[in-house]
Amino acid sequence: MRHARRRVVKRVARLAAVGGLLCGGLMVTQAAMATESTTSPPATRSSVLAASGTGTGLVSRLGSSRTAGTWIADDGRPVVAVTDEEAAAEVKEAGARPKMVRYSGKELKSATAALRSAPRVPGTSWAIDPASNEVVVRADSTVSKGDWAELTDLAEEIGGSVRMERTKGAYTMRLNGAQPIFGTGGRCSIGFNVTDGENAFMLTAGHCGPTGSVWFSDNQGQEEIGRTVESSFPGSDFSLVQYLKDAPSNASNVVAVGDGRGVRITGIGDAAVGQRVFRSGSTSGFRNGEVTGLDATVNYPEGTVSGLIETTVCAEPGDSGGPLFSEGVALGVTSGGNGDCAQGGTTFFQPLGDALDELNVQLAGVPQAQATAGADAPSDDGEQGASAPGAVEPGAVGPVDASGAASDLIDRLADPRNVGPGLLVVAGSMVALAATRFIRTEQDRQAYRRQYSQTWG
Repeated sequence: MRHARRRVVKRVARLAAVGGLLCGGLMVTQAAMATESTTSPPATRSSVLAASGTGTGLVSRLGSSRTAGTWIADDGRPVVAVTDEEAAAEVKEAGARPKMVRYSGKELKSATAALRSAPRVPGTSWAIDPASNEVVVRADSTVSKGDWAELTDLAEEIGGSVRMERTKGAYTMRLNGAQPIFGTGGRCSIGFNVTDGENAFMLTAGHCGPTGSVWFSDNQGQEEIGRTVESSFPGSDFSLVQYLKDAPSNASNVVAVGDGRGVRITGIGDAAVGQRVFRSGSTSGFRNGEVTGLDATVNYPEGTVSGLIETTVCAEPGDSGGPLFSEGVALGVTSGGNGDCAQGGTTFFQPLGDALDELNVQLAGVPQAQATAGADAPSDDGEQGASAPGAVEPGAVGPVDASGAASDLIDRLADPRNVGPGLLVVAGSMVALAATRFIRTEQDRQAYRRQYSQTWG
């Protein structure tokens, strides 16, 4: 009876160890596959971009008197705010979801115009939130009680379309970014490599420095890489820095996201409210969030900037000029915001399309037909991955090869931050399996010795 119990215990132990191996392996696989990949998806139009295009097209066709904006719902479908039943029927017929609202887009625009015409108050911002059908006005901790009271009075005069909110921290312009550059005005970063067809440039934030600013790749000012040839701030927030002929630059369409890796940019697009977006910065690294407003206005202490993308992506001092993108589509460059990546906050971005049109340049490494088509057009070199091994020069990323996707999976499998729990389960199960095997062997050996000694005696 005792031997039978031992056999049951051993079998249960072995089964538990094997089960642990299977469970740990599954945990490792799921952790690796669930990790956000820095390899861009194939250059095909995504459902989010398609939904955004559908919503934007309907708003444009129906007009601002019958609609009040569009956004992407949690299920990925486009939602269009409408003011009458006929518009709602047209939205349904187009495959989008209508939502009846009180204020039209024309009325919301009128509210923002009234706010813009009022005396400027540094530390404030506003943006249209189509989902709530309101203009949300925010004031940071630097805004005095008197200024807040005056803003509140103005909002009451405008009407119920304006919502007032206090926000923590202070609105600042975020210096630094994905790849750092250093100038007399401070530290900034490169957003995207661009070209006019003949010369190579980097695009960054306009508040980083005026025309004529000199930029270096090191903080000692030894390696000059370029000079600002055009700059726009305030009003907008972008600037164009021309690379020196011998500067370490190339026509790469890959943006760095840390650890020597990058994301291939396949085109340019417009951000949509509700869209998940990503940002890269040298201070806070690779971060993601959601677009919460468009055509936002921010009253920085240094000047007012309008037409910005409002997001929940966190940023910290040291992230200005860095790239904003989603699914391989370039959207904008980092302007400023409040909060940090520990507590969260709001970050604003200069839309990329507006800057490129104003500067008369295009993304480097992306054919013009593909850039204007966004993610519709396939990559002409057939490479969909965006692995950037090795050291990365400012504004450039190392060569991309066809093994990018495979190497990315290997990197994630080897990353203890992603697969640590699963590896611990696997290791523990292997130790338990080895222990049960050793115990069984030792017991068999002792049994043989007892039997042999009995026959020998």
